[in-house]
Amino acid sequence: MAEKIAVINGRMIVPDNPIIPFIEGDGTGPDIWKAARRVADAAVEKSYGGGRAIEWKEILAGEKAHRMTGEWLPAATLDAIREHVVAIKGPLTTPIGGGFRSLNVTIRQELDLYACIRPVKWIKGVPCPVTRPESLDIVIYRENTEDIYAGIEWESGSAGAEKVRAFLAFEMACDIPEGAGIGIKYISRPASERLMRKALNFAVEAGRRAVTIVHKGNIMKYTEGSFATWCYDLARKEFADKIVTENEIAGTGKRPDGKILVNDRIADNMLQQLLLRSGEYDILIAPNLNGDYLSDAAAAQVGGLGMAPGANIGDFMAVFEATHGTAPKYAGQDKVNPGSLILSAVMMLEYMGWREAAGLIRDGLERTVSQKTVTYDLARGMEGAREVRTSKFADAIVANM
Repeated sequence: MAEKIAVINGRMIVPDNPIIPFIEGDGTGPDIWKAARRVADAAVEKSYGGGRAIEWKEILAGEKAHRMTGEWLPAATLDAIREHVVAIKGPLTTPIGGGFRSLNVTIRQELDLYACIRPVKWIKGVPCPVTRPESLDIVIYRENTEDIYAGIEWESGSAGAEKVRAFLAFEMACDIPEGAGIGIKYISRPASERLMRKALNFAVEAGRRAVTIVHKGNIMKYTEGSFATWCYDLARKEFADKIVTENEIAGTGKRPDGKILVNDRIADNMLQQLLLRSGEYDILIAPNLNGDYLSDAAAAQVGGLGMAPGANIGDFMAVFEATHGTAPKYAGQDKVNPGSLILSAVMMLEYMGWREAAGLIRDGLERTVSQKTVTYDLARGMEGAREVRTSKFADAIVANM
């Protein structure tokens, strides 16, 4: 009988037959979800011989939810994720410059999924624009609730914008031109600390060697600069016996065995570092906007968002997701690459403690790509590739497990 994942006495308890809610997504979402589900189910069956299985529970968001309920994100969907702890989703439509608020952002903020976690590692054979993609193996921790994701802004010419502009001009001596659109960016100590804590806990558990704080504190001293300060403070306070800072080893440059190096880099420099010295970095932690840029830029180095997994995780609750858009022009064509959602399912299985099934999927995917059996987006960059449809790509992964 299927059961819900539970959190008891500060521990996540995963039954052998968990109920996992899913949102298939908009545009190409249904195509890639079918592929990811097939691969995940096959991996679980092959790993545990029927001793474990996932019971999938569909929940609604996006265009399908709007058609069926008149709402873009029904309250029942959020309630189901809270109730079942772990969920997975395809891409959802987000309008630009108007319309409803991003559903992805709303889900993250309503459920307090404060850490956007994006591992970036090359799968051998995937075409990419750099000469040594294998040197990049990082995990990005991006703050998910503050900075630009707070969504506090006023449109140019609106009464709200003028009221804020007048206050800033007369009360705070800020020179803001009339007619400007205005947004507020804030970063707090509690949000910064809990993200750093999560990144350092992962570094300890996974045996990672370094955590790099990425910020623009040279310019935004009291938001991003404070983010860096608070991250360092948390590391020294709660992980003193496990970390060493870059300043502490200045001169030798040698990290003591068994210690995690904590350092920081300015955001624009970090984008260059990823290209020129990618092998020196391990875990990156950043405020929202910097983390967004870094995640996509790093993914480009190993083949693009089509092969980039992601998760949004709180203290226990987690939603795993495709990191790319909906690509509506390809909807229903069984054409696009399901790699992002498949690798997000790998993250989900690892999070549940089902590492055997996760490893089977990763191995099957790597073998399939090495055989040059790929979807169109990868095929166009591979000499001698055999281009297949989304569903056939999933079949090949299963066969290669």
